Amino acid sequence: MEAGHVSDRRSLIDWLEADLCYGSGRNEAIFFSEAYRCVAEGAEDQLPELAELAAASRGTSEFVLESAQQSSACLTTLRSVWPDRILDMFSDPKCPPVLAVLLGARAARERIAVEIALPAFLHSYVANLVSAGVRLVPLGQTDGQLAIAALELPILSRSEIASRETVDDLGSAGLMVELASIAHELQYTRLFRS
Repeated sequence: MEAGHVSDRRSLIDWLEADLCYGSGRNEAIFFSEAYRCVAEGAEDQLPELAELAAASRGTSEFVLESAQQSSACLTTLRSVWPDRILDMFSDPKCPPVLAVLLGARAARERIAVEIALPAFLHSYVANLVSAGVRLVPLGQTDGQLAIAALELPILSRSEIASRETVDDLGSAGLMVELASIAHELQYTRLFRS
């Protein structure tokens, strides 16, 4: 927003759709899907390696810190409210809690169909970023809801594709997101970590 790449609802939608389809959102969908598949197929022993790969995929120190804080908070909540043995794996330093991996694994343990769980995860990913946009651009709440609605089809499409992808399909063309994060780390005034 500081650089002027996002200045209204349309540019916010464009930015988030690009991230969702070509950037870190795309990879998060793959990590979620892979974690889900590991648990559903009884290959839970692959989760530490997947979580380590997901943690290492963070492009900037800000993304690393944000991911660690969100994931740790989510893990604490899940353990308190919906305890499950799969959560114990994420206490081991060799299996860092990464939100996509953690929630993908937990959704599989609850036997929530991936066709429901993955779009819900991506919807929350997008809604969190739209919420930041509503406050920063600023946009009104209605424009925020319209942005989320406009991203519904990309969320469903990315979910359907990611459900068939594996870690071999990881990659990003979201260079502007990474560059914006690098610039944000050095920005004088910051309201959000990313």
